[in-house]
Amino acid sequence: MPRADFYLIDKPRFREQPLLLVCELARRAYAAQQPTLILTRDFEQAEAVDTLLWDFDPDAYVPHQLAGDEDDEHTAVLIVPPGIDTPDRPLVINLRESCATGRFERVLEVVAADPAERTGSRERWRDYQQRGLQLAKYDM
Repeated sequence: MPRADFYLIDKPRFREQPLLLVCELARRAYAAQQPTLILTRDFEQAEAVDTLLWDFDPDAYVPHQLAGDEDDEHTAVLIVPPGIDTPDRPLVINLRESCATGRFERVLEVVAADPAERTGSRERWRDYQQRGLQLAKYDM
């Protein structure tokens, strides 16, 4: 059964830079050999994630790229801004305001500490629940 895990940011480290949590989750996914999509809200956020994945930990290497290249299927982590179609993958890290679509085994919803973000996450929680996904919440 597909799962939706909500990561609610609360720690100061992630409050200041929520995309650090995205990088940590991508690193774990790569270590577990889980092909991953990171769905971003816009192209600027996609570029920010791309840059941060190179810089967040000098000892970590997470093969990644912005989606839309001929090497997409061979890249462990694809960063997907809106408007680019990619094949489904088992793991999705969702930064968008709407629920992830397509076929996946697990979606990770990263929710910033902002009250508006929390409201949107409650709506996505209900949507995933109606779709029959197993749900879990983690305070980060």
